Amino acid sequence: MKVRSWLKQSTAIFALFMTVQLTAYAKSLPEFTELVEEASPAVVNISTLQLPKQNRMNRYYFPDDEIPDIFQEFFGRPHPQRPAPGGKPRPQSLGSGFIISEDGYILTNNHVVKGADQIIVRLSDRRELEAKLIGADKRSDLALLKIKAKNLPTVELGTTDNLKPGQWVVAIGSPFGFDYSVTAGIISAINRSLPSENYVPFIQTDVAINPGNSGGPLFDMDGKVIGVNSQIFTRSGGFMGLSFAIPIDVVMNVVSQLKDKGYVSRGWLGVYIQDVNKDLAESFGLDKPHGALVAEVLPEGPADEAGFKPGDIITQFAEREIDVSADLPHAVGQTPVGKKVPVEVVRQGKEITLDVTIGELPDEKGKTRTSAPTKSGNRLGLQVEDLTDEQKRRYEVSNGVIVTGVLVGPASSVGIRRGDIITDLHNQPVNSVRDFKQIMAKLPTNRSVSMRLVRNARPGYITFKLTE
Repeated sequence: MKVRSWLKQSTAIFALFMTVQLTAYAKSLPEFTELVEEASPAVVNISTLQLPKQNRMNRYYFPDDEIPDIFQEFFGRPHPQRPAPGGKPRPQSLGSGFIISEDGYILTNNHVVKGADQIIVRLSDRRELEAKLIGADKRSDLALLKIKAKNLPTVELGTTDNLKPGQWVVAIGSPFGFDYSVTAGIISAINRSLPSENYVPFIQTDVAINPGNSGGPLFDMDGKVIGVNSQIFTRSGGFMGLSFAIPIDVVMNVVSQLKDKGYVSRGWLGVYIQDVNKDLAESFGLDKPHGALVAEVLPEGPADEAGFKPGDIITQFAEREIDVSADLPHAVGQTPVGKKVPVEVVRQGKEITLDVTIGELPDEKGKTRTSAPTKSGNRLGLQVEDLTDEQKRRYEVSNGVIVTGVLVGPASSVGIRRGDIITDLHNQPVNSVRDFKQIMAKLPTNRSVSMRLVRNARPGYITFKLTE
């Protein structure tokens, strides 16, 4: 009996001890309720609508087999006697986003809105508003939207300067269409390079991110946005503990460029690099493995002009230490094009400094812009550049300017796209950016103005009006 009594007392004491310990542990965990209450109103759900091709063909006044592609973009009136088969498509919930300004600018991922004919933003007060795509950047997977609204709730933006693995973070989004779902976790690593993109220093977390979370905000414990949730690593299609967010410092640089010029330019050094392992470090006379080994210098690139050579080991770029090779693209990509920076390299065991003027990273087709776009096209919301001889041959035109950026304005409202060729404006030929500027400066207001465009080697006319 005494043994039983002793066992009961011991069990009770142990249970009490564990309760106290668990209570203390629970109290040590972070509390997210206040953060979520304050931040959730600025998080939005994003739905898109993409019309089937057959529906698109039936939206215009021309016979189906006579509709040039360019007219399909500019003449969007529904056919009066031939409704689209199958009824009106319903928008599908694809992702999340968040409001960064009271006048309606919204951030999300490019892959959420890519190819959409219509973008619908659902606010926390259940309003559904159509959004305009201001610009998108495929490389960073970011898109900037704009809705017509005022006095909207906004998120508070933070910084990624002091992020460390182990910090608590929170995500709010619409996984699988479940709006305002909250998940929490920690930062697993910073400055991650992914096989799909090595110019973005991703934040890796173990926060549960699933389809529909894309484009949503990642918060620190101060309730400030430190990233945009973008990708997951998965073999099943669901969360497996590896989530990646675009750092907010990178995000806001992209936003600034999209607002300013309609596209994003990144720094380019013009080298192929690899990691320095223990054996390579020994062979090159380094005391430890670090830096980025230059395997090849591209002819006529910035590095070639600055005197870089294969075998150089880059240890510092613009006063930023290069510990592993992945650090270099992150540093170069965020450097303004045209800026001269010092680069420290180890060459044949000796440290030297090379000054290099950063070039512009070519696009996926290997093209690099050779001149800065004019900013005088803002009456239309357009930015244009002169055509090169090679572009004239490719697009089969003898004159014109190429659209390099489309901002909010008359041009975006009638569907002009980046890459369109403007050959005539107000019934006058356009041979250069200078011609475009001179003609545009004299355009009348409150009356129709014609413009001839070439898109996909097919010409067509559109009209627009300037109200001021």
